[in-house]
Amino acid sequence: MGMVMDYTSLDLETTGLNPKKDKIIEIGAVKVRGGKTVDEFQSLVNPGRVLEEKICKLTGISNEMLLKAPEIGEVIDRLLEFTGEDILIGHRILFDYSFVKKAAVNRWLAFEKMGIDTLKLSRKLLPELESKSLESVCGYYGIEHKAHRALGDARASSDLYRELAGRFYQENEEEFQPRQLVYHAKREGPIAKRQKERLYKLLDKHKLTIAYSVDMLTKNEADRIIDQILAEYGR
Repeated sequence: MGMVMDYTSLDLETTGLNPKKDKIIEIGAVKVRGGKTVDEFQSLVNPGRVLEEKICKLTGISNEMLLKAPEIGEVIDRLLEFTGEDILIGHRILFDYSFVKKAAVNRWLAFEKMGIDTLKLSRKLLPELESKSLESVCGYYGIEHKAHRALGDARASSDLYRELAGRFYQENEEEFQPRQLVYHAKREGPIAKRQKERLYKLLDKHKLTIAYSVDMLTKNEADRIIDQILAEYGR
């Protein structure tokens, strides 16, 4: 395979770093054909929980912005249609892939992808740079970058890939080959009626509020919250 010129660059903003517990709050994707951007995808996503202040400060995304945003179930089909059979490119692309894979599996959808990681390329090809963050490497090459917003990061990752490929591909062909992205996600069904009733009873009994939308919880998430309440407040 020669240099990859057709791909989708993907980036997410999330509530945290763990795809098993955290949620997507914004998706950005850039479709490239023949090395040129031909289409873009962007959507805020309601995660069903209140964002921590540090996430709001990092991304500039507020809880108010997410209130009327679609839930992931309303977005995932459109995202998978947008990415199609494309190779994915991103800075630490396995992170973004794992969140989308988790969301897809929860809705009985397949999401198996090959990917190229611009972070791995930067570490291999730019050992002299102290920081290999997307912001730092883009700054090094003078690439325009709106950091910590999904579409801005997706655009920057795409531009960085083209920059690195243009400079280094000839003597590093193997480094630029796409690799299978692997993340094993187990499906989590939505909260059960009995869980919902039990959780509401516990919240009412102990006069508690939680930073989650109960209706948007999975069974596993509901169990974790119920166990936390029982451990701290008892039955």
